[in-house]
Amino acid sequence: MKKFLRKVSAVILCVIMLCAVWPVRTSAAFEIPGICQVQTDTGSGGMVKTLDYAYAGNTYLSLRDMAMILRDTEKSFSLEIAKNAVSLNPGEAYMPVGVENAPWEAETNPDISLKRNEFKVGGQKVSYYTMIMELPSGGYDCFMMAADLGMILDTDITVPSAGTLQIHLLEPFSILPAELEQNGYFYGVNSVLVGDASTGEIYYEYQSDMPYAIASTSKLMTSLLTMEAVSAGQLSLDQQVVVSDGARRLAVSADGVIPLETGALITVRELLIGTLLPSSNECALCLAEAVAGSEEAFVQRMNQKALELGLSQAVFFNCNGLPVYTQEPVPAKRQNRMSAEDMFRLVSYLLKVYPQITEITSLEKARLESIDFEVRNTNPLLYNVSEVTGLKTGTTNRAGACLITSLTVDDGVAEHDLVVIVLGAEDSVERTRVSELLARYALQAFETGAGGTEPGAEVRTPENLPVQAEAAVQWVIRTARNR
Repeated sequence: MKKFLRKVSAVILCVIMLCAVWPVRTSAAFEIPGICQVQTDTGSGGMVKTLDYAYAGNTYLSLRDMAMILRDTEKSFSLEIAKNAVSLNPGEAYMPVGVENAPWEAETNPDISLKRNEFKVGGQKVSYYTMIMELPSGGYDCFMMAADLGMILDTDITVPSAGTLQIHLLEPFSILPAELEQNGYFYGVNSVLVGDASTGEIYYEYQSDMPYAIASTSKLMTSLLTMEAVSAGQLSLDQQVVVSDGARRLAVSADGVIPLETGALITVRELLIGTLLPSSNECALCLAEAVAGSEEAFVQRMNQKALELGLSQAVFFNCNGLPVYTQEPVPAKRQNRMSAEDMFRLVSYLLKVYPQITEITSLEKARLESIDFEVRNTNPLLYNVSEVTGLKTGTTNRAGACLITSLTVDDGVAEHDLVVIVLGAEDSVERTRVSELLARYALQAFETGAGGTEPGAEVRTPENLPVQAEAAVQWVIRTARNR
C-alpha cells in the first residue's frame, strides 16, 4: 500500500512540475463571428458582420458594413480606420474598400481585444470601446456597439426580431430606462438615479435607496468640505500646502496617482484639481490634513456633514474612498458607502452652493504648476456629450465602476444641473455605456418635460433636499453671467 501511495505521489508531483514549466492558457477573451440583417426605414439594407465579445449576445457591428448601408441616406458617414485609430465623419460619403456586406471567410478566427482605441467624430475626440481588426485583403475594420453608433449618429435603432436591426433614420436616438430595467439591463449595476439637481426632481431610479461602496466618488464630499473651508476663510485657493510624509507614502503606493514628495508645496486649487480630475488619493489626503489637521479629524467632519445633509445611508472611513483596514489581528476591510439617493442629495447641494466646482470637473486636462505635472480627467463622457460638466469617477473591487455625471442645460429662463448616478457597474466599459445612455435620457426628459412620465415611472422629489439662500443667489448669478 505504501509503495502504491509513493507511486501516486510521484505522478502528482510530475504533473505539478509540468504545469509549472509548461505554459497553460486558463482563460482568454474570445470573439464569436456572426452576421445580422440591417434594414432602414427608407429601404436600404444588407448583411452586417458582427463580433460577440467574450459572451454570446454582447454584439459589436462592423462599421464598414454599416457605413455602406447608410451611404446614400441622411445618416451617411465616412470612415478612416488605422491599426489603433478611427475617424468617423457624419454627413460625408463613404468610400468602399471592397469588403463591405460580405460574409466572414470560413477560416476567420478573430483574436482582437476590446479597448479604447483613438476615436474621433467630426474631428473631435470621443471615448468609446471598440475592436479594430486587420482585414485579410489589407486595411482595417472597426466593430462597435449598435447603441454607441446610434448615439453618435443620433438615430434610433430597434431589434424587431432575433438577428435583425431596424434603423429609424428620421427618429432621434431615444432611451426609456423603465424598458431597459424590464429587460434586465440594470442587473449589471448596483444602482442608478437620474434627476434634476436644480429642482430636486428624480426622473428615474433603480435600487437608489440601498447603500453601496462608492470608491473615489467619496472625493466629492472631500471637495465640498474643502470649498466650505475656503468659503469660511480658513483656507484660500492659492494657499500652499506642505505635503506630509503620509501623503508621500500614499503617492508611491500601488494607489498613487501624482508623485508628491514630503515637504513639497502645492496650492489648494491644484490639490482640488488633482483630487477631481485624475482622482489622486494623495491630493485628497493633503486636503483633509489642510482642512482638519489630520485625516481622522476630517473623516469626523465628513460624517457630520452627511448627517447635516440628511444622507441617511452614508458612512465615511477615509477621505479618498480606498479600502481601509482595521488594526485587529484579523483586520476588517471597510469602504465608504452611500446610496444613490444620498449621492443625489450630496451632488445637488454641492452644485447649488459651489457651482464653480464644475470649472474644474469640466476640464479635460490641467497642469499643476507647483510640481510641473500634467493631469487628465478620468471622466469619459466629457468627450461624448457636450452638455457634460463633471463630476467624478470611482473604482474599487468592492464598489465596482462608478460614475457621477453632471450636465448643464438651459430652459430659456435659468440653467439646470442634471445628474446621472451609476454605482457598481461591472467594469469601465459598462460604466461608460450605462452613464451615457442615462445622460442622453436625462437630456431627453428635460427637453420634452417627460421626465418620469414613461410607463411605471413617477417624478419624485426627495424630502428635505438641502437648499440655501446662497445657493439660489449663486444660481441666478451664474445664469446671468452666462447670458
